[in-house]
Amino acid sequence: PFQMTAAQKRSLWEVLQDFEKSTPMNRLLQGDVGSGKTVVAGAAAYQASLTCFQTALLAPTEILATQHAETLSKLLSPFGIKIALLTGSVKKTAREELLKQIQNGDAQIIVGTHALLQPTVKFHKLGFVVIDEQHRFGVKQRQELLVKSDNMPHLLSMTATPIPRSLQLTLFGDLDISILNQLPKGRKAIKTEIISPNSREPMNQKISAELENGRQAYFIAPLVEESKISESESVEKLAKKLHTQFKNWRIGILHGKMPAEHKEKVMREFAAHELDILVATTVVEVGVDVPNSTIIVIENADRFGLAQLHQLRGRVGRGEYQSYCFLVQSDSSAPTRRLREIERSNDGFRLAEVDLQLRGAGEIYGTSQHGQLNLQIASLTDTKMIQSASQSAEKFARKIAENPEILSKYPELASEVNKYQRLTTLN
Repeated sequence: PFQMTAAQKRSLWEVLQDFEKSTPMNRLLQGDVGSGKTVVAGAAAYQASLTCFQTALLAPTEILATQHAETLSKLLSPFGIKIALLTGSVKKTAREELLKQIQNGDAQIIVGTHALLQPTVKFHKLGFVVIDEQHRFGVKQRQELLVKSDNMPHLLSMTATPIPRSLQLTLFGDLDISILNQLPKGRKAIKTEIISPNSREPMNQKISAELENGRQAYFIAPLVEESKISESESVEKLAKKLHTQFKNWRIGILHGKMPAEHKEKVMREFAAHELDILVATTVVEVGVDVPNSTIIVIENADRFGLAQLHQLRGRVGRGEYQSYCFLVQSDSSAPTRRLREIERSNDGFRLAEVDLQLRGAGEIYGTSQHGQLNLQIASLTDTKMIQSASQSAEKFARKIAENPEILSKYPELASEVNKYQRLTTLN
């Protein structure tokens, strides 16, 4: 019911071309928040169904799985495609019926959480696997889904975390990459503003005006230090303060310690506009899509990472209305470069490059997530050199694949290649 962006069309075409190859696809679909990854995956799943193959879409949370199932149903039900949703909340009788539909092939696209990995889930003819926010699943979990097919299915991994070009080449040399770097037509850029804790009143007036116009707002509770206050206390404390400032509005709370069913209930209420303000932790960072929500306030924003701030901001600006993101500082000192950069730009890929400059990349083969990379000669800013090295490595890998005996002449090299292959797979 809408025009796809050029980036969506290009990415879909790359996936469809992979479907025609004799080797299984292994592609990363990388798109900024709100860029329309689900539509690309859905169109590819439709193509798979035309050749009688099933698609499994694995999502990290029940909220996100439900959202994907609803989106795909709107797009594909008119074409007679049956979408099934399998999560931990599906009760016994309904689950048994669903499992039958999956096994006999009546369900063509199966969306689910970790419930898809259960031994009781048997597919009729699984040919395409989509993993959303794939970094949230372990290697073993991803493999458990892939082995449910008689043949190795095509794999499309999706991420909303923009990755710098240099890191793509270094970390994902074994993956083909498609990039969605355009937003759907009609989306307005989110207006971002840094707020001093002493200047909240003008911000509150803007929020009240939006609520009066029938819009909704998120408040993200401060990042907490474990020794001082719990996640739930942080949310409840902020909610109590907001009850005083926004007396006439319906306020709900959401945090990671709540039972899954309770979380689902709160999100359904917010999506149905039974709540005006949702006070939450970063549990809303991924996948919550409420187009009527136009305000997000991030408390203690200077304590969050750049990528996380950008992800949180992506919870608004999902509909036709102008949206706003307020970054409230923890004190009145001058804003950090991190906050200035996110105030200045809505481009997640540019922000990812800045994030790389600010905090370093961490170790590729290690556990550190920040600091200087353990490269002996190269720098991650040498994108052209990294690309050249990547192409050379690919040529050498093809030679080894065609003539495995080449490595037997170089036992030390063979040992190193084996070691790094295993480490790369685990990472």
